[in-house]
Amino acid sequence: MSNQMDSADLLESDEAIETVADKTLSKRERWTLTIERSVLAPARIAWADLRARIGFVIISLFVMMGVLGTRLVGEPQTNQGERLEPPFQSLAHPLGTDSVGRDIFGQIVHATPNMLLMILAGGVFTTVMATAVGTTSGYLGGRTDRAIMSVTDIVLTIPGLPLVVILAAALTPTNPIVIGVILTINAWAGLARAIRSQVLTIRESSYVEASKAMGMSTSSVVRRDILPNIMPYVLINFVTAARNVIFASVGLYFIGVLPYDDVVNWGVMIDLAYQGGGLQSMTAAHWLFAPLFTITLLSFGLIMFAQGTDRMFNPRVRARQSTTTEKNGSRSDPTGDH
Repeated sequence: MSNQMDSADLLESDEAIETVADKTLSKRERWTLTIERSVLAPARIAWADLRARIGFVIISLFVMMGVLGTRLVGEPQTNQGERLEPPFQSLAHPLGTDSVGRDIFGQIVHATPNMLLMILAGGVFTTVMATAVGTTSGYLGGRTDRAIMSVTDIVLTIPGLPLVVILAAALTPTNPIVIGVILTINAWAGLARAIRSQVLTIRESSYVEASKAMGMSTSSVVRRDILPNIMPYVLINFVTAARNVIFASVGLYFIGVLPYDDVVNWGVMIDLAYQGGGLQSMTAAHWLFAPLFTITLLSFGLIMFAQGTDRMFNPRVRARQSTTTEKNGSRSDPTGDH
């Protein structure tokens, strides 16, 4: 009995691999190998793709704008400059001003942190909920699957937009994290069903059956064999959820469902620009186009990054990258042990 338990514990750790290897790895070598496999190799694969580089640069610009920009650019105030000053006329107001003389670039910069928090909250809530529900349901099957999917189907029948409008009107949230969760309150259900379908196929694979036969626990099989295969799909849907948060928040601020006292969102800018004649007058058009271009650029960056990083989770690409790294390491080994 004791020997069986020792064997099961051994299978759950990397020591099983080390036991059959030519030599035992030190603790430092294990950490180096883990960082190489988990961080450096995926980063090299992603950086080799032009789309990932473009998306990374765009997203990084928005993150820097949200973190550092608010400290470098003054908070927008009325009468900062001439009313409806055109863009590219002065460094003080590079994107011009609105109808009360507020700097448009300052409004975009100071609305960015809240938008990033909404995107992160909504994207993480949707993908984590959907992955947990879909993976558990698909892998365990049976009564657990039927019970979880019954709840998921009930959530799916609730109309998303009316639910979000009711919750926003009832709770009048001002915290961007709460707003991000409300905007994706039932978006996880459809994704959970799609992930369950993929897990149902993957769990019948030979390598999953082999892991079960070796006595690996359910959590280990899910973590090592199931999740890596559904991560590209999860990542793409994280980006989709993030884009939906952008569009939903902008739309709800535009129609006045979400409360605001100041220019805290690009949707508020669009609403004020529309009311100020941004659609009818060319002198106010820059007021409307600036937030629209900002939204489009961020959405484009998210799509490029998701498409480029899809290769990170491709087992064949990762294996090829690992092989190339090992060969390079062998060539550069001055001891000639290899």
